[in-house]
Amino acid sequence: MILFMTSSPCDDNVPAGVSLPCIFDTRNHFVDNLRAHWKPDSRLVVICSDAHNFPLNDEMCDTFTKCFNYHGLTVRESVMLDSRNERDAGRILALSDAVLLGGGHVPTQKAFFERIGLRALLREYTGVIMGVSAGSMNCRDVVYAQPELPGESIDPAYQRFIPGLGLSRVQILPHYQMVRDNILDGKRLFEDITFSDSCGRSFYALPDGSYVMRAGDEYTLWGEGYRIRDGRMEQICREGEHIIISEE
Repeated sequence: MILFMTSSPCDDNVPAGVSLPCIFDTRNHFVDNLRAHWKPDSRLVVICSDAHNFPLNDEMCDTFTKCFNYHGLTVRESVMLDSRNERDAGRILALSDAVLLGGGHVPTQKAFFERIGLRALLREYTGVIMGVSAGSMNCRDVVYAQPELPGESIDPAYQRFIPGLGLSRVQILPHYQMVRDNILDGKRLFEDITFSDSCGRSFYALPDGSYVMRAGDEYTLWGEGYRIRDGRMEQICREGEHIIISEE
């Protein structure tokens, strides 16, 4: 299994004449690394976050399928896995070569993953898995569900640490360039909420265009990235560079 945990792999700067809402971001060798492990004419499964938002799910599946093909990562067949076909999840995944875990609300997606038994279904998976935002966050064994919606950070019933897919030892926090100054429930998202949650743990804040790649037992951070640990943050990698994450 090769795992790509992205913040967002998308680039909105689409060349003239290309009728796509986005293409893949080629920075930090993302497409090159993906191509090195991609099986031509792959069967792709896109797994949703919101199992009942069919228009969004179909649009996501169509967009990502076209993105892969645009970059020469050919897709023979793509399937959106949501509540319409969840009973066939095992069969669908068994026939696939690549899986994309879509973005959305982390706890909502986690609930769907649990319902279809995705952790067990991916335990021996040998293809390519790519996470996007929440999909990347849910890859960890125990996921840090960083509060996101109003009220979550002050709700005593909100679970910040939830069971994940067990695919990664690394916890990423996506879209850092967008959310680093966010105020949630009257508190700073990072300094007042996430930093205190990092005591005894490590989180990796990534802006869009950066990603963590797992190949075997090796985890490589490609692009700009920040480690949050024991209430402190430090930049550990810069745009255009990459480092091995070894202390997890």
